Amino acid sequence: RPCPCQPFWLKGERRCSVASFQTAQRLRSGDRAMPKQITEIRQFLQIARRKDARKVTIKKNPSQTKFKIRCSSYLYTLVMADKDKAEKLKQSLPPSLQKKEI
Repeated sequence: RPCPCQPFWLKGERRCSVASFQTAQRLRSGDRAMPKQITEIRQFLQIARRKDARKVTIKKNPSQTKFKIRCSSYLYTLVMADKDKAEKLKQSLPPSLQKKEI
């Protein structure tokens, strides 16, 4: 049986692994592209108010705080070094958005 991720003209040439088949499927569907880093707080808040924004993950490190918003097509990240600004941003996130702190 030929591999479903190969073109029809290469039938029986070479079998591929399950992992490469899943990778080919992901590339075809355009699913889960690389995360996008946001540098502006205002732009990040606009993304947080969108309808496709599902959850925000807040990761605190000693030197910085990372905010990650999962939307339908991308994961958007914002890195803040100032702890006071990070706390204000955390308070200004929409209450309907699911929050997870790490």
